[in-house]
Formats: sequence, C-alpha cells, structure tokens
Amino acid sequence: MGMLTALAFVFSYIEFLIPIHLGIPGVKLGLANLVVIVALYTMGTKEACALSLIRIVLTGFTFGSPASMLYSLAGGSLSLLVMILIRKLEVFSVTGVSVLGGVFHNIGQILAAVLVVETASLLYYLPVLILSGTIAGAVIGILAARLMKRLENMIRKC
Repeated sequence: MGMLTALAFVFSYIEFLIPIHLGIPGVKLGLANLVVIVALYTMGTKEACALSLIRIVLTGFTFGSPASMLYSLAGGSLSLLVMILIRKLEVFSVTGVSVLGGVFHNIGQILAAVLVVETASLLYYLPVLILSGTIAGAVIGILAARLMKRLENMIRKC
C-alpha cells in the first residue's frame, strides 16, 4: 500500500508539473487513477478507497488548496463509488469501468463546484467534462488493463 500510495503521489506530481490547458479548469489525464484502478482490481475495495483518500489528501496539502482538495474528494469519491458498483456487475471491462470512473469524477467535481459557487451555470461545462472524462478514462483503463496483464504474467513466471 505504501508503494502504491507513493506511486499515485508521484503521478499526481507529474500532472501538477505538466498541466493540460484546454480552457476548462481541472481537465487532466488522471494518471494517479491508474494506480487506484489497479488497486481496485488486484487488492480490493477497502484498499482502493484508502489509497484514493490518502493520495487526494497528500496531493491537496502538497500541491493544492482546500478548494482543490474539496473538488478532488468529491470527484474521487463519486468516481470510486461508481467504479466499485460497476465492477461488481461484471458487465464492463477494466476500460469501461475506468471510463465511467473518469466521467463520474468530473460530474462529482462539477456538482461540488455548483454547490460551492451556488450557481447552476457551471453545468454548461458538463458536456466538455464528460467528453474529457471519457477520453481520459479510456486511456487510463487501457493502461490499467495492460499493466494488470503484465503483472499477472510476471507473477505466473515467479
């Protein structure tokens, strides 16, 4: 868990150093979610939840602000809840679970922003955020599936 937390933290730091500016605040690939998804599939729900929470808090205190931590907690919590529920259905692949996680991460963040700012006009960003969550979720899901397959092969060889 410590190594996975450190890895997720490093991925968050890399994203902090290389921000993606698409004109919409908060749009990013979500590299740290790669670690969370792998933990969800290989270690379990409790471990993935702990890892996600610890990573969000560490990253918030180190690189962010209370507001960014609030948005990350809202997005990360909703995303993880949806991924846990969808994974249990065993209908979607890892990539499908990740896409839904990416979309609901953005939905959670925008809902938190609507509540904080007290204006529903922020919902106009939702289509762009859903698209970016879909793309980021697909990339992270593909990487997670490939990584888990390689880990499985390495374990079999040992």
